[in-house]
Amino acid sequence: MKFKDAKKTFLIDVAIKLFLTDSIDKVTIKDIANEAGVGEMTIYRYFGKKQTIVKEAAIRLQGIVFKDYFNLDEGKSGYEKIKLFYETFLKVFISRPDFFKFIKEFDLNMMNEVDKDLQEYEDDLSRFKDLYLSAYQMGLKDKSIKEVKDVELFYFTSTHALMELCKKLSYSQGVLPQDNKIEKVSELKCLIETILNMIKNS
Repeated sequence: MKFKDAKKTFLIDVAIKLFLTDSIDKVTIKDIANEAGVGEMTIYRYFGKKQTIVKEAAIRLQGIVFKDYFNLDEGKSGYEKIKLFYETFLKVFISRPDFFKFIKEFDLNMMNEVDKDLQEYEDDLSRFKDLYLSAYQMGLKDKSIKEVKDVELFYFTSTHALMELCKKLSYSQGVLPQDNKIEKVSELKCLIETILNMIKNS
């Protein structure tokens, strides 16, 4: 890795640490520079503006989560791989709820951004879909899952529902009294089971 790339990765990792500890809105370029032991101009030289380092942090964090958690090798059938795929959201939620909290803040942050330029971030997301579609095709061949009319629609609907619930539950305190009545893991398990029941070939 070139020195420039290594330095950029280091700065992104510092930013991730601060974003996860505090929040995207509260962390400033000055905070990142101070934590990294560099001048503010170094951050601007590498990233130009705060939103760029926020996007780079989202891509890097997403890559770390994918590499560390989304391994479907243990699934012997297509259904088992898809089951592992959905259950990985729960695994990440239990061990890294700060990831979902960050993604929620990232979404809100980018909504207010005029020049979003999220193509690289969106392209990076495709690895999750590719993994899922591979398991789906395997499931059709081994007849462990039912064919759905529009698999991409099913993928996006189910993963969006699961992501949104993970993001909502990542905040320790609920908004409504009912939010604190149901155990969070049980709620996620219920949604995953509902999704799987729709696709399992029984």
